[in-house]
Amino acid sequence: MINMERLKNTFIDLVRLASPSREEGLVAGYVKEILNSLDISWTEDDAGEKLGANSGNIVGWMEGDIKIESVDAIMLNAHLDTVQRPGEEIVVIEKNGVLKSDGTTILGADDKSGVAIILEVLRAIKENHLSHPPLQPVFTICEEIGLLGAKQLDYSLIKAKWGIVLDGGNPCEIIHRAPMANRFQIEVLGKAAHAGVRPEEGINAIWLASKAISPLKWGRIDEETTCNIGLINGGTATNIVPAKVVLKGEVRSHQKEKLQIQTQKIIDSFQKALEKVAKIEDLPRLEIKIEDDYPLMYVKEDHPLIKEIKRAGEALDMEMKLKISGGGSDANIFNEKGITSVILGTGMKNVHSYDEFLSLQEMEKSANLLLDFLTGGKK
Repeated sequence: MINMERLKNTFIDLVRLASPSREEGLVAGYVKEILNSLDISWTEDDAGEKLGANSGNIVGWMEGDIKIESVDAIMLNAHLDTVQRPGEEIVVIEKNGVLKSDGTTILGADDKSGVAIILEVLRAIKENHLSHPPLQPVFTICEEIGLLGAKQLDYSLIKAKWGIVLDGGNPCEIIHRAPMANRFQIEVLGKAAHAGVRPEEGINAIWLASKAISPLKWGRIDEETTCNIGLINGGTATNIVPAKVVLKGEVRSHQKEKLQIQTQKIIDSFQKALEKVAKIEDLPRLEIKIEDDYPLMYVKEDHPLIKEIKRAGEALDMEMKLKISGGGSDANIFNEKGITSVILGTGMKNVHSYDEFLSLQEMEKSANLLLDFLTGGKK
């Protein structure tokens, strides 16, 4: 049923259309053309206007004639954007059943492989007149910069109560858990002075930040919690005591209490570091911003959605295993909005790097799994 040559060519067409976050318009236009050719109705919401992007989220609707576990509609999701690393003029190389770039750009399999699989499954259903539940394909924008498209999605358009998110690696894995996260920005404000003539009159903001950072544990805190500082920006010249440094990072955990504890440890460490420094006027001081980045995702192991995916896997001799992820995705947001969603793999590996590649065999497995799930094996 799955036309693998067409699936591969659709993917190649998609990756040749540059779509970094907020610039998804070309890929969105391609998706709209395919939906139109299949007589699938679609709506573009106003998320693009809110986010300063050249496209909104694309929300489709395809009437069905069966139900899965009495669920009225199934959402199929993939995101249209790629990371900001060079993603233009991608040269796709095929070798031994694997697609990759020429090594000077990303490939864009994250998540254009997911987009291509959804489009191919919709085509297979239409051209073979297969019975299926009502389907709601949803193509989101700005996933790579904070799940912003899913956060701004017009949920009044969504009828589905279950969702399949095509945004993983191994097609035999069902990602059903992912952490919640806090994002933080900390500004340490010191006092500028000439570093060679009057250093004692200054307060070195970078030094203060280092005193706060060094006592803390970073990286993997435990099996459920991670913590990272990813950006540091401060100072103006080597001969000036830096008056300001800005640090940005995140804390992730599968437990809300652990998330709060680790976030508070960071705040406390910075406050203590500043308390040990003599004040000059009202300096040094802190400005701390903590943002609730995304919520916990946890679909229980015995949920009917997972059982139905496992059934489809068994029919295809695929041993489906549950997986816990360390990263967030649009599925985190969907679950918070009451759309029970899990993540399935597409065959992509080494995403966000120049070594990214896509296994065509695994991509085909993913497409067949999704098709069997949606049609109940009745082909």
